[in-house]
Amino acid sequence: MKSRHFYLVCCVLGLLVPYSQFVPWLLEHGLNFTLLFRELFANRISAFFATDVIVSAIVLIWFIQSEGKRLRVRFLWLPTVGTLIVGVSFGFPLFLFLRQLTLDRITARA
Repeated sequence: MKSRHFYLVCCVLGLLVPYSQFVPWLLEHGLNFTLLFRELFANRISAFFATDVIVSAIVLIWFIQSEGKRLRVRFLWLPTVGTLIVGVSFGFPLFLFLRQLTLDRITARA
């Protein structure tokens, strides 16, 4: 399996798996941000995971922008928006997929 195909599969999983948990919650509670953050930081272990993901997302967005501009990756805004709307599990493999397409295109020209 080529890298880009693996990244694409991970991207789809990174969308479906988290949303399989979020969509039912959203249907039950609506866009209740107060409840969302209360439950997200309900105890120390959930706060641990929440802050870990937030820090990871910040680092990832920085990496997407710097590495993406360096390689001139197309559609660079997509993984940034994907990270903000879905999460690291979607944005990171999406960026790796787009990056691999760019690297493949560069290699094909050489």
